[in-house]
Amino acid sequence: MCFIKNIITNPHIVVGDYTYYDDPDGSENFERNVLYHFPFIGDRLVIGKFCALARGIKFVMNGANHKMSGISTYPFQIFGNGWEKVMPGMDDLPYKGDTVIGHDVWIGYDSVVMPGVKIGNGAIISARSVVASDVPAYTIYGGNPARCIRERFPEATVAILEEIAWWDWPIEKISHNLALIVSSDIEALQACAAASS
Repeated sequence: MCFIKNIITNPHIVVGDYTYYDDPDGSENFERNVLYHFPFIGDRLVIGKFCALARGIKFVMNGANHKMSGISTYPFQIFGNGWEKVMPGMDDLPYKGDTVIGHDVWIGYDSVVMPGVKIGNGAIISARSVVASDVPAYTIYGGNPARCIRERFPEATVAILEEIAWWDWPIEKISHNLALIVSSDIEALQACAAASS
């Protein structure tokens, strides 16, 4: 297990503080889980702070997309020998934008996150899920394709948690208030946030 911000070399992968990847086969090789991430496409994988990423997760990036407007989706052009004459233009390929994972997100074992997906703060993705659409903050999603299993908190509570944004506090304040952050006492956490703002 390691904080992956410290080992990322790809400038198109941005990871927040304290986010970790847990893999006994080599957590320091996290970038191998970011698939079809070609620099010429320009999409980014953005992962927030304090995320827990389990072994075997995969992020499929926009480079995996094939042209779908023709009869065949086969990528003849990648093999050269004259086949490159059918190279699709960038406008011919589906492009879904950056993949963005919020703060305090837990993504379970062997999950797959598809291109351009946005996962909100505090969300949980259950093991072996395929996330093909956006996931709202503080929800639990699972399955293939991943669907909402349940909301973690009522909408008003989610709004309070988003406003508190404890992950942006100085690390000293986080350390001092860990008991509140891991509790279910929203009012006490809100009072703590208000006391020093």
